[in-house]
Amino acid sequence: ATPAKGAAGAGTPVKAPLPGVVTKVLVANGQSVKKGDTVVVLEAMKMENNITAECDGTVSGVCCAAGDSVMEGTTLVTIA
Repeated sequence: ATPAKGAAGAGTPVKAPLPGVVTKVLVANGQSVKKGDTVVVLEAMKMENNITAECDGTVSGVCCAAGDSVMEGTTLVTIA
């Protein structure tokens, strides 16, 4: 089962750098992450792109799920 999408939490948003399809969400609410950790894998133009945390912190919101189509600038995860 795929984790349910939640609302964006407080903190720093991790946004999609390009349009694509979310293939994997590698974090959950409340999980600690370090700057540079991969949080989401986004497929665009038949290539997988690792989307990484931009800061250290705790995941405060997961705004996407595997299979979602996202546009450039869409918030995928928030880190507080």
